[in-house]
Amino acid sequence: MLWIKTFHILFVTSWFAGLFYLPRIYVNLAQSQDPAVTGHLLGMARRLYRFMTPIGVLALVFGLWLFLGYGLGRGQGWMHAKLATVVLLVIYHLACGRMLKTFERNANQRSHKFYRWFNEIPVLLLLLVIALVVVRPF
Repeated sequence: MLWIKTFHILFVTSWFAGLFYLPRIYVNLAQSQDPAVTGHLLGMARRLYRFMTPIGVLALVFGLWLFLGYGLGRGQGWMHAKLATVVLLVIYHLACGRMLKTFERNANQRSHKFYRWFNEIPVLLLLLVIALVVVRPF
C-alpha cells in the first residue's frame, strides 16, 4: 500500500501543478490583445489540459485504490470531507476545460481579474485536503 500511496501523492501533486498553472494561462489570455500571443497561449492551455486530465484520472484511481484498501470505518468523518473536496476538485477541473472551450471559440466575457480569483480556488482546496488528512479533525 505504500507504493500505491506514493503514486497517489505523485499524481495528486502533478495534477495540482496543472490546476495552478492553467488558470494563470487564462489570466494572460483574458489580457491578450495580440492574436499571435493568444494563439500561443491557447496552444499551451490545450496541451496542458490534455496532459493534466489523465494525471488527474490517475490521482483518482490511486486514491480510490487506497480508499478500497483501507476502507472507511467509524470515526473517519475527515475522509468524507476529503472525498467531498475531491468532488469539488473534479468540478473545478471540468470548469477549466469548459473555460478553455470558451477561449477557443473566442467567446470569453470574463476579465483577467476573474481568472486571478478563480486561480486561488485550488490553493484553498489543497489546503483543506492537507488539513483534513494530517489533522483529521473529525
